[in-house]
Amino acid sequence: MSKRLNISSGTKWEDFVGYSRAVRMGNMIEVAGTVATDNAGNIVGKEDPYVQARFILEKIETALQQAGASMNDVVKTVTYVTDIDNWEAIGKAHGEFFREIKPVSTLVEVSSLIGADFLVEIEARAILTDE
Repeated sequence: MSKRLNISSGTKWEDFVGYSRAVRMGNMIEVAGTVATDNAGNIVGKEDPYVQARFILEKIETALQQAGASMNDVVKTVTYVTDIDNWEAIGKAHGEFFREIKPVSTLVEVSSLIGADFLVEIEARAILTDE
């Protein structure tokens, strides 16, 4: 059985809710749904879906690096948005990270996220091929 590696971003919510930013099992890494909050819990890009998406993808990239992976290893992203009309701004940020990698991707409009000021939430799956 593969050893489990839990990756934390250090937020108080991880212990309260009981989740990890990312989990690596063998060559598979799952990154939890991620919103645009900084280390102090402040919302980044409060009214800007592009800024939120870009910040989220940077957080995902950091979690992947802590798990021994990179954005090149991402095979799937799922993006949740509160307003589908923001898809181009969010897609622009996604393309800046994945234009050459081209993971499968899903974009879904939802009625709300964990807080009213969050416009975007992204999760990712990565698979390492050298293990």
